[in-house]
Amino acid sequence: MKVDTRKQITVFGGSGFLGRYVVHALAQRGHRIRVACRRPDLAYHLQIAGRLGQIQAIQANLRHPWSVERALEGSDHAVNLVGILNEGGQQTFAALQAEGAGHVATAAAKAGIGLVQMSAIGADANSPSSYARTKAEGEARVLSAVPDAVILRPSIVFGAEDQFFNRFANMARLSPVLPLLGGGHTQFQPVFVNDVALAVAKAVDGEVSGGRVYELGGPEAMSFRAMMEEMLRVIERRRRFVSIPFGLAASMASWMKALPGAPLTPDQVVQLQIDNVVSDAAKAEGRTFEAFDIAPRTLAAVLPTYLVRFRPQGQFTKPQPHDDRPAEDDSLPGDDGIAKA
Repeated sequence: MKVDTRKQITVFGGSGFLGRYVVHALAQRGHRIRVACRRPDLAYHLQIAGRLGQIQAIQANLRHPWSVERALEGSDHAVNLVGILNEGGQQTFAALQAEGAGHVATAAAKAGIGLVQMSAIGADANSPSSYARTKAEGEARVLSAVPDAVILRPSIVFGAEDQFFNRFANMARLSPVLPLLGGGHTQFQPVFVNDVALAVAKAVDGEVSGGRVYELGGPEAMSFRAMMEEMLRVIERRRRFVSIPFGLAASMASWMKALPGAPLTPDQVVQLQIDNVVSDAAKAEGRTFEAFDIAPRTLAAVLPTYLVRFRPQGQFTKPQPHDDRPAEDDSLPGDDGIAKA
């Protein structure tokens, strides 16, 4: 396929975990990329992902419409990857995921250019989670301003710099126990970051129909517990699981949210009670990786490429015979996976 190398793409949130892979995927296709973020210095390392002058970092803040418009000057397409898991100060779900997405869409419509909006599986205007509600509001604002925009909803994204498997693997290195909220029964469909980035690049190049919401999940649905068991298998450690009822987790999160880095927030507890998998409707309508002609990679194939450092002796750990024994489980009283008052 011949790609128009004259395209100028502005990527909002390009300095983040997913952003670096999106920038690389676009650069590989010959596009010129403008990485728009609050801290341009955090995106300077991306310049080596392309040719000299192909990737430029500039300052922009989704809370300020004028800076969004400035970032889109001369661009042929916009990609909005901005999203947060924890709120802090003026960086709220509403300000960034709803209003901010609307500002990008309005500016893109004014400039007459296309838009790819990153959302998340679980986005729902009626969700009890503020994160999910604002993601849904952001989608609505985007489609209202740019009817042919492409919206992508990935499940939990994993890769070398993720803050999910790396965090729990490090916890397993230091702690004899791992927590399972609600027993760890919530279902996820973990998706490799490179696969999501490729989907973004294909959407920018018009390889899928616009005006649709695509749900991106990996090849297998797994419970939270199953993901932890796979992680432990890869790092060759055995740890005891401690199941924490959602009600107790909510109480713990109410005071944890004030801690730096907030290891757990009340909204995350709410999210963890809802399965995060590709819907039957999306499968039936072909609004999945199938539309992008992408075969997503499995968790088992990728985790060993970056979690090896958490093995007892790192990459020098002698391979052990596969152990199919389940991890031990310590459930707290009342742990039936249902939120308690």
